[in-house]
Amino acid sequence: MLKTTPNNSGLFSDLADMLNQNHPLYKLANKIDWQKFEDSFAPLYCSNNGRPGKPIRLMCGLLILKHLRNISDETVVEQWSENAYYQYFCGMKEFTPTYPCNSTELVHFRKRIGEKGIELIFQESIRVNQEDDNDDHHKTAFIDSTVQEKNITHPTDSKLHKKIVKKILKIVDELGLPIRQRYTFVLKKIYREQRFRIHPKNRKKAIKADKRLRTIAGRLLRELKRNIGENSKYKEVIEIFEKILTQSRTSKHKIYSIHEPEVQCISKGKENKKYEFGNKVSIIRSETGLILGALSFRNEYDGHTIERSLLQTERLTGKRIKILAGDRGYRGIKEINGTKIVIPDTPKARDSKYRQKQKHKLFCKRAGIEPTIGHLKSDYRLNRNFYKGVVGDAINVLLAAAAYNFKRVMRTLLALFKKISETLYWNNVSLNYYIHSSF
Repeated sequence: MLKTTPNNSGLFSDLADMLNQNHPLYKLANKIDWQKFEDSFAPLYCSNNGRPGKPIRLMCGLLILKHLRNISDETVVEQWSENAYYQYFCGMKEFTPTYPCNSTELVHFRKRIGEKGIELIFQESIRVNQEDDNDDHHKTAFIDSTVQEKNITHPTDSKLHKKIVKKILKIVDELGLPIRQRYTFVLKKIYREQRFRIHPKNRKKAIKADKRLRTIAGRLLRELKRNIGENSKYKEVIEIFEKILTQSRTSKHKIYSIHEPEVQCISKGKENKKYEFGNKVSIIRSETGLILGALSFRNEYDGHTIERSLLQTERLTGKRIKILAGDRGYRGIKEINGTKIVIPDTPKARDSKYRQKQKHKLFCKRAGIEPTIGHLKSDYRLNRNFYKGVVGDAINVLLAAAAYNFKRVMRTLLALFKKISETLYWNNVSLNYYIHSSF
């Protein structure tokens, strides 16, 4: 069942009457088409059975506020009970000094609506920007890729083998299986010898301890397979353990995390960070600074991400980009479905000075997508992805891009209000001066 947002106001005054109506969050709440979310997500709920769920506007508003303010699920629920603007943004008519829901309900809601539902929120963030934006901003756009790091520790063989031993012993205790040896005191000694491996005197000792730990993990895994039989509950986990223990330096499709086996090792040539562990994302930004496309990939070549990114942009906006500018990582592709792909190159002899200058200005503008990606990472939670699995990768980048677009609307509305206020002020000053000078 689905609970709807209450429309009845308070006895004395409405929450909207108590707030500053020029606040950016207040204005943004009135610009978003919340009914679109209600109509799209209502079929996902049972109409006549079960406990009534939280209102759809409340849950969508909490997801937007979370990425807009760069806070966690727990924090956004806590701040909602303290902030009247948050409550108005989520459709409340009265101030409620209690938590709107448990933080885990946001997890269930994200799973319920899935990637398509989050994409609908992103589409709405594009629409509210287009109301006051130029229609020509779809003609030219810029594309770039970056790495969305997963919330995992820096992977090493010793860390993974240590986790395998702990998880096997945990499974043995849960199922009550027999085990010949737990290696309790042996493992303590191994863990001590693995410390301070950077010191020259400890290096050989640490390498020997690593090999010993891998041997113990293999013994425990083989004994677990013999005793557990064909138990489908732990079949996938055991396969991951086996792959980790058999992989070497030159192996392909390595596993870098037990709980996130889809994580990729990506090298973007950064001097301060040689390897990043997560997935690649593609961002398309318009000439006016609006994010038109945000898509998650694994570790494809940049040029192979263009077609799917353009299809997403066309699906969400209903318009086709004519010129797409990227860096030299997109070399090799000239045109896709009528969209011209341009990258920086040496000036051609047949180009006039004017044409060379126009190309130079275009690629200078293309560099503006770099700080956009920087803001997505530092301000809107793209820097580290806490969501689970491949679907979590797609959800995080879409919500980050949506929050960026919503923030752009808020800045535009605030700048417009300041401009109107200054105009009214100076008109009032001029009128007073004219009246006083007339007498």
